[in-house]
Amino acid sequence: MLFDEKLSPEELELARLIVTTLGMDLDPTALDPRMPLYGDGMGLDSIDILEISLAISKSYGFRVSADDSDNARVFSSLRNLNEYVQKCRAEA
Repeated sequence: MLFDEKLSPEELELARLIVTTLGMDLDPTALDPRMPLYGDGMGLDSIDILEISLAISKSYGFRVSADDSDNARVFSSLRNLNEYVQKCRAEA
């Protein structure tokens, strides 16, 4: 995908949550929704992912399980994380 791909309103809300939670000096509107969250993408580590999981739980009212076998895919990009959040919100 192109870097200038626009975030959906839900992706932007989640990007703002991530940036705020981690105290990042980034413009959430400039994030590429397909950029990896780990490593060379946003550069997040496991502690950052834990903090994001806790913030999602508080903000959206469902628990993100640390031992879910699908977490590698869920947290692979903002887009995948948003799809997971929206699915869980719909099921709640």
